[in-house]
Formats: sequence, structure tokens, C-alpha cells
Amino acid sequence: MTKVSFNSQNTLFYNTLKSKVDNYFISNNLCVSGGWRLFFKSLFLIASLVGLYVTLVFFTPNVWVSVLLCCFLGLTFAAIGFNIMHEGGHGSFSKNKILNAFGAYSLNIMGGTIYFWKQKHNINHHTYTNIDGMDHDIDIKFMRMHSEQEKHGYHKYQHLYWVVLYGISYMAWILFQDFEKYFTQKMGPKDSPRKMAFQEHLIFWSTKVFYVSVYLVIPMLMVGVLPTIAGFLIAGFVCGYSISIVFQLAHVIEGTQFPVPHPATNKIEEEWAVHQVTTTANFATRSKLVSWFVGGLNFQVEHHLFPRISHIHYPQINKFVIETCKEFNVRYIEHPTVLSAFVSHLTHIKNLGDPVGATFKTPAYQPQEA
Repeated sequence: MTKVSFNSQNTLFYNTLKSKVDNYFISNNLCVSGGWRLFFKSLFLIASLVGLYVTLVFFTPNVWVSVLLCCFLGLTFAAIGFNIMHEGGHGSFSKNKILNAFGAYSLNIMGGTIYFWKQKHNINHHTYTNIDGMDHDIDIKFMRMHSEQEKHGYHKYQHLYWVVLYGISYMAWILFQDFEKYFTQKMGPKDSPRKMAFQEHLIFWSTKVFYVSVYLVIPMLMVGVLPTIAGFLIAGFVCGYSISIVFQLAHVIEGTQFPVPHPATNKIEEEWAVHQVTTTANFATRSKLVSWFVGGLNFQVEHHLFPRISHIHYPQINKFVIETCKEFNVRYIEHPTVLSAFVSHLTHIKNLGDPVGATFKTPAYQPQEA
């Protein structure tokens, strides 16, 4: 597929914003990485994962306690993905490259493949956000996420069955989609195949064998087949649901744009940074609990503009973003709570599935001046 390009003649918005952010780090003598706060948070999450796993597999409590712990295990998987893997994959976890690599490869410990993730997320999603055929995160089977995608009869029920699809997304990713990418060597149907180095083949198969052994085989030997399958499904569903919701609230709500490149030039009229702001939304930025759990991904706008800066700096950068958006009359979207963003997402996908059509650009929450 021909690559999409952006307007590179006028980048005044990004240059102005970047100047403010750069000045903030220089004047305060700050490092862009996560620092000790992220490091200790990561130790806590890893210890939680180990503790939950050991308790469930080797000291299995009664059924209802086990169900609760499996839910916490799923949440811990998601939190590690948000805070450790995601930051490591972007190189913002630490100044140390080894620690960044460790953070990134935590995905493999949870069954994923960082090699594929970096291509799909760092390149496709972050560069071509919300562009159909380029950003594969908006290409979800049986879901219509924007008006340019083909409508089918079953889409009128997508505001109901989304619960199942989002819940199984993590398990589908680990157990099916990674293999699909491996054997086709493509991140999506319109991508060109990319050859993998020999070491990546070894890492891929080692990851899958490790995952199946640790999360299925060993538990089956210790607690039995049916309890293992039940626990695996519960943890996997909670993890998948958490990851999917965070993404959807950041990109697929009322008001976020899904730009179509010019058919002749395959070019987006706006500069890349403005494109990122208009295709992305923030939510619950004043909730410290939400920010802690999702690793600052509720500050999704700031993350897309500065992916190599750790999320611990996003609250301050957010002030510069809002200020610069007002200065250049760029629409900035934010919902005050997770609930309001969630309602906006459901309204959006319900409208897209409406068989008689609907208006999709309904106004979204506009924040008060910080």
C-alpha cells in the first residue's frame, strides 16, 4: 500500500508546542524517562503478578477467592502492559537501553511478541492514527469503527456484542493474531510482507512455548484442566477488556476524526501533529487512580505527540497542549471521566451501526482552561 504523507510545509503548531515542552525540561533540569517512580511502580506490578500466579497455582484458594484473584491477575497483566511494556517499547521507561528492552520484552512474558507490536503500534498506529487501512488498531473484525468502513447488517447490534469482542481481544491477539502475522509476515491485509531475522523466529516460538507452558500446562498439572481453563478465560477476558477500553476511549468516540488521504496525492492536508490531536482524545486526566493504572494513557494526546517522553510528565505537558491548541484554534477533545468517555464511545458505535444512518460528528466535551 502506498504510504500516506502529511503536510510538511506548515509545522508551526508542533514547533511552537515542542519549544514549550523542551523549555520545560531544560529549565527544570528534568529527564524525559520514567525515573524512580516508574521503576518502583514496575517492581510492585511484577511482584503482584508473581504473587497472584503462585497463590493461584500452588496455594489454590476456594472458588470465589480464586475467581477474584484471576480478575486481579487480568488487571495486573493490563497494568504491566500499560506501564512497563508500553513505556519500554517506546524507549521512555528509562535512560538505560537495557531497562527499556526489559520493559518491552515483558510483553513476551505475557505471551505477546514485541517485534510485531513495535511495527503495528509504534509505526502504523502512531504515524497513521485513525487512517483506514494504515492504522490496524481500528480494524476490528465484526466492528464498524468509523463511517468509511463498510456497513453490514450485524453492525446494528455492535453496541451490544462489543463486550464479548473486547473481552476476548487479548486471547485472540496472543493465540491467533500473532500467528497470523508470523505466517503472513504482514501486520495487516494491505501491508507488504517483511522478512524476520532468524533470532526473531527463535524468540517468537520460545515466547509461545513459554506462555502455554506457564499459563496452561503447569496450572493444569497443579489444579486440573477445567479450573485452569476457567481461570485462564477470566484473567484473559479482564485483561482484554481493560486494554480495549483504554484504546477505544482514546480514539473511537464522538468527535475524533478519521481522515481520508487525498485520492490523487495520498496526502493528509494537516500537519502530522494536528492530525494526532484531532484523531485522539483524553479522558479522566484529573484522576490519579486512572492515570496510575493506565500508565498515563488517559493523556493519550500528549502520548501521541511525545511518545518518547514518559507518562509521568504528561500532566504538565497537557497544560502546554491545551494552551497551544487554543492559540492555533485546533480542537482538543477531553472527557472529564471514564464514564462520560465510555458513553461517548457506545453512542459512536451505535450510530455507526444504525441501519438508517446517523450524524457522527456530535460535539464532545471541551475542557475548561487549566
